[in-house]
Amino acid sequence: MRLHIRNRQMERSLRLRGLVTDIDGTITDQKRRIHTGAIDLIRELMDEGIFVILASGNTSCFMDAVSKMIGTPGTYIGENGGIIRNGYSRDIVLLGDGVAPRNALKTLVDAYRTRGIEIEHYSLPYRFVDVAFARTVPPGEVREIVRDHPVEVLDTGFAIHIHPPGVNKGIAFSQLAGLMGLKTRDFLAVGDAENDIELLRRAGVGVAVANAHPDLARTADLITQREYGEGFVEGVKEYLSYFLER
Repeated sequence: MRLHIRNRQMERSLRLRGLVTDIDGTITDQKRRIHTGAIDLIRELMDEGIFVILASGNTSCFMDAVSKMIGTPGTYIGENGGIIRNGYSRDIVLLGDGVAPRNALKTLVDAYRTRGIEIEHYSLPYRFVDVAFARTVPPGEVREIVRDHPVEVLDTGFAIHIHPPGVNKGIAFSQLAGLMGLKTRDFLAVGDAENDIELLRRAGVGVAVANAHPDLARTADLITQREYGEGFVEGVKEYLSYFLER
């Protein structure tokens, strides 16, 4: 299914200067293996002077490493909007407080431990704002257990995250774009999950890969025919001319 740029006036005036993309499920395959064609395309854009932001639920350690290996300058969103970094030479900026998520996690761990169930943490010592763990327990049940804590529960399809209210990729995107001297509408956004919705809403153009969550697909200007990394390549190439001077 294909959609089009939101209106013809936008189509005539649109000039893209940057790309913001999710990682897992967007520039990977279903097994989280990175799609080399997606990396090649990102590098080609960067060689043309296009700004690139990587956006993920992963930790700063992961984001630093993957950014370096892909070849981006360390402009990224981590912890689903909990942290941003505007390049390796600058410090990580925290966009939330990690105390409430950790308190909620303790309640959750205690509740499941009484039933003989252990929560599998994901990189807990390296997270500043959110917490994340394996999808071995039902997200709805998690929400019920932590309902008295001032937190939100997010199921990305790869992990369950607990974060403070008001933390999301979209808010982080606005903050980081501003630090880069850009506007969010200067960007093409690509994603696959519910936590990418605010990225697509704020971007000049939003692309959902074919494996995207239905709610994200409804937000997109384009839904690709292909899934995962293949869909990323398809979607970016569809709007490649908008990265050029118009």
